[in-house]
Amino acid sequence: MSNVFVEPLPKGSSAAATSYALEYAHGASVTGREYPTQQQAINAARQLGHRPLVARVRNTDKGNPDHWRAA
Repeated sequence: MSNVFVEPLPKGSSAAATSYALEYAHGASVTGREYPTQQQAINAARQLGHRPLVARVRNTDKGNPDHWRAA
């Protein structure tokens, strides 16, 4: 099982998240699609056998473990 990141979209914006994407640590998309809710993204990651990590902060850095928590 590898970690995947549930990224809020749009990235780098202070606006509310409108959707979520699953990404690997190097930024590549896991599924190539956006999910309307964070829970749907988490469920998809689990079905694929990954460990989803969700953001603790709005502007995330995948290299900073303080920005993420296990879903």
